[in-house]
Parts: sequence; structure tokens; C-alpha cells
Amino acid sequence: MISFSKLIASGQQFQRRVQGIDVLRGLCIVAVVLHHFNLRIHFKDSAFGMLIGPAANRVLFWDGYYGVRVFFVLSGFLIATWPLKRWSSLKEIDRRQFYVMRFARIVPCLVGLLLILAICDRTGVPRFVVNTQHTSLWRALVAALTFHMNWLEARTGYLPGAWDILWSLSVEEVFYIFFPLLCTLLRKPMLITGALLCFVAMGPYTRVHTQNELWTDYGYLQCMDGIALGCLAAMAAEMLTARMRLSGTRLNNAANRVMLGCGIALCLLITVFRGTSARIGFYKIGLDVTVLGIGTALLAIALQLRFDQRNTEMAASEKNVADEASRRSNLSIAARIRQILWSATAWLRWFGRNSYEVYLTHMLIVWPMVGLFAYFHQNINAAPLWFLATTALTGFAGFAVARFYSEPVNHKLRKALL
Repeated sequence: MISFSKLIASGQQFQRRVQGIDVLRGLCIVAVVLHHFNLRIHFKDSAFGMLIGPAANRVLFWDGYYGVRVFFVLSGFLIATWPLKRWSSLKEIDRRQFYVMRFARIVPCLVGLLLILAICDRTGVPRFVVNTQHTSLWRALVAALTFHMNWLEARTGYLPGAWDILWSLSVEEVFYIFFPLLCTLLRKPMLITGALLCFVAMGPYTRVHTQNELWTDYGYLQCMDGIALGCLAAMAAEMLTARMRLSGTRLNNAANRVMLGCGIALCLLITVFRGTSARIGFYKIGLDVTVLGIGTALLAIALQLRFDQRNTEMAASEKNVADEASRRSNLSIAARIRQILWSATAWLRWFGRNSYEVYLTHMLIVWPMVGLFAYFHQNINAAPLWFLATTALTGFAGFAVARFYSEPVNHKLRKALL
């Protein structure tokens, strides 16, 4: 039997990933899963939910929306970091390679999900059937494949939950269709920065001045400010890394900790201390999402700088295994505590690495679990166990899809098309 630790480690190359960003992605996808399960089974009605109180319930089970917003920032950061590392400049992006890489990563899993959803609709599976009074199955399929599911829902209303999640993919992919074109046409970093800042400025304005409630949350301009902030953060991180490399200086750990602390504080202000945010007035002027995005961008920059510094030191070091073992044996108590905490986040990093697959497939787990909960007439006090089981199952489903389907197809498509 495969152990959980082996599942976490299998096929992963930690040296190539910023593990702190994987932790953030893991937190986001878990928040989304818990939110969608909580919409159907109210955790607050359980004995444990009453014990922890309404404030804790809001933080644990009502941050799915903000989780998606953080995803946008991290997505922009990772997408912009890749060409910066590969070609050293956004203006040098190979557009064909960019689109092929994006196609190979996104489309196989999306097409697989749509095939399952179409079969469920045609066979009349409850909670998966598209309401023909609003739209048709074929119209929903076209919207998903051409990345305007958000526009369709704003026009016709919510689709079933497993379809509804595709709104965020529509926002991301439309942005990434134009991103390489923007970079290669504008070319100069200052012009690219100015264009991205325009997206950041339009975000809160369009959120406040849009009359359609769904479009306020799902609209392109209403959401692209987060992706733009991520791209700007990637540009800033690469510029700081290049300066350190040229000057031969080390990362200023104190400054990096300040950046990390500010990022955490801004994220907590929006996701945890909502009363304070409301009193400041962020929600009324659409700045809650912007503040969260800025906080996430600061976190991403700090984590990337630390990662780059560590890689530089490891590349320059000629220590052998014995030296490394000796160094670890002499770690301070504080460092050992950090290692323990880092080990404790392994499951979040695992979720983060498979976050795309978990996001696309989690409603295929959530709805059956909701049905089983009702079928077996479970007492609401059993809800904590069901929440844990559902979250774990979504993780394993996402891992299985990534390991046996999306990643192999991704590699084959890249090999064939490039």
C-alpha cells in the first residue's frame, strides 16, 4: 500500500518549485472545497460549529471567493515568472511556445471534465443537468471551450455547481490570450508595467459600478486586476534578483521578512479581520480584493526572492552530504521549530501542486458526498468528519487526475507540438 508521504513526494521536484507558493495555493484550494461543501451542509449548525463560533465559521468556510482571488494573483505571478526566467524579458516571449505550453496544460483536463459533465447531463444525473429554461448543454459547452462561461452565467444565471466553477478559467485564459501580444507589442518594461497598472486601477472601479451582481464577481475587468498584480510582482521579483546577482549582494533578510509580514497582514485583514476591513470601507469602494491582491503579491515576491537566493547559494556551494548533515545537526531551536512547521504543511503543498486538477474535479466529489450525507440520514454533528473526508477525497482525485491523465497528456502534447 502506498503511504501518504510517498504520494506527496512522488514525481515532484521540490528544487524547481517555490514551496511557499504551493502552500498558498493549497490553502486556496482547500478554502474553495470547504466553501462549496459548506453551501450544501452548514457546518455552523453542528455542535463543533457552534463551539468555535460564527467568526471562525466565516474564516474557515466562507473564504472560497477570496481563495479564487488569491489564485488569480499567484497564477499571474507564475505565468509571468516563467518567460522572465526563460527569456530574461517579457518582450522576448516566444508566443507560439507560450500558447502551446498553455494549451497543453489547460485543455486536456478541461475537455475531460466537459466530457464527464455532458454525459451526466444526458443521463439525467441530479445536480449536473443544465436547466434548459436558462440555456442549453451545447451553449454551455461552447462557453466553456471559448472561455466566456462567466459572461453566459451573467446573462442566464448560475449553472450547476460543476459547471459554475469554470467562470474563473474563462477570466484567466482570456487574459493569457492577450498577455504575450501585449508584451511583444509594447516591448518596453515601463509600457508593459503601465498597461498592467491600468488593469489594477480598473478592477475596483468596475466592481463598484457594475449593476449585474454576477458580473461584479465574475467579470473580466472585475477580476483581471489580480492577475495583473501577479505579473507586476513577478517583474519586481526578477528585477530585484537580477540586481542582487549583478552586485553580488545577498538577500536582505530583514527587508524580506518585513515584506513577508506586510503581505500576511494585508491578507489576514481581508480574510480574517473582516469587521476592521468593513469599518475602513474597503468593501464599499471595491478595494477589498485589491488589498488582498497586493498582500498576495508581496508574499509571492518575498517567497520568490528567498527561493532564488537559496538556489544561488546551493549552486555555488560544494558541500557534501556529510557537511549538510552536520549543518542540520547544529540547527538552532528556532530553526528546528521552523522545520517542524514546514513539515506540517506538506499536505498543503501537495494540494497546491495539484490545485488545478482539484479545482476542476472537486464538485464531482462534493455533490456525491452531499447526497450520501442525506441518504444515510447523518446527524449534523457528524459534519466535521464529512468535511475532512470530502476534502481528502478531492485531494486524492486531483492527484490521480494529474498523475495519470493531465500530466502525461501535457508532456506528450508539448513534445508533439514543440
